[in-house]
Amino acid sequence: MYHFTRDYPISLTEVLRAEKVVYQHLKPTQLIYYKGLSDLIGAEIYIKHENHNPGGSFKIRGGVNIMHHLKNTGVKGVITFSTGNHGISVAMAAKWFDLEAVIVVSKDNNPAKNQLIMDAGATLIEDGTTFEEAAQAVERLQAERNLYYIHAANEPHLINGVGTEFIEIMRDLPDVHTVILPIGGGSELAAGVTVLKEINPAIEIIAVQAEASKAAYLSWERKKILTAENKTFAGGFATGAAFDIPFEIYKDKLQDFVLLSEEEIKTGMKLSLEYTRQVAEGAGAASIMAAIKMRQQLQGEKVVLQMSGCNTDLSILKEVVEAM
Repeated sequence: MYHFTRDYPISLTEVLRAEKVVYQHLKPTQLIYYKGLSDLIGAEIYIKHENHNPGGSFKIRGGVNIMHHLKNTGVKGVITFSTGNHGISVAMAAKWFDLEAVIVVSKDNNPAKNQLIMDAGATLIEDGTTFEEAAQAVERLQAERNLYYIHAANEPHLINGVGTEFIEIMRDLPDVHTVILPIGGGSELAAGVTVLKEINPAIEIIAVQAEASKAAYLSWERKKILTAENKTFAGGFATGAAFDIPFEIYKDKLQDFVLLSEEEIKTGMKLSLEYTRQVAEGAGAASIMAAIKMRQQLQGEKVVLQMSGCNTDLSILKEVVEAM
């Protein structure tokens, strides 16, 4: 078995190194100013469209970076657990690097994301009824199949790869004041803190999570890793525990943390369609709704909202459209 990445440094320097790897396979995503949202919120609103990446989310950046580091180690393949976007990114990146990929999801996982994982050439295994039970299944299967276990959040190469999106933000909008980011496992939030706070410590970073799956929020609030119920429909938020590597990075570096109800998450999806003409999954649209809830604090600021992904279930999208 292979365990080389957990002690690898996470830093702006490593993110800049990851850029050279990531851009062999990906292009920078757009940062777009939206006047309608700006008028609605009372701030200068930009959206970072990570939903435009292959696989439909930011996570492919980390997938490419870790596969690059694995390619000459003798690893024959990788295994991970996921609610969808992480699994999609690992499946796609593994295929690009000619590695086997096994993705474990819970039995009630989003069917659309499951199909994308299989379309990317990975083996999909459904096991357990929660994110955490799927993770336990990975630990059993890893030894049986002699695969490298890519943790969904506790992988420095993932975090460094994801950090490339924040380098792009700083190049496009160097005077940004506030960045709002969704959090599930925390790899993206950790990457944002690593890059943004190193370049400009004055940038305010705000996290957003589902009220129905608020382990990261509770951990941040109490400054220790906690678990919580995990009942949200939004797969990008659906984790029942905070993870130690990302948590240690972001725990003392956030300006604020916003929780959204299930209906507020769906409202964010509706607002994405209305103001940006983009299909965003629940977590992907959450930064829009978080900005609306915090509009009094954001008045007059330059704000970047991260649209993390677009892989929503069609039944949820139908519900959102019918409510418009």
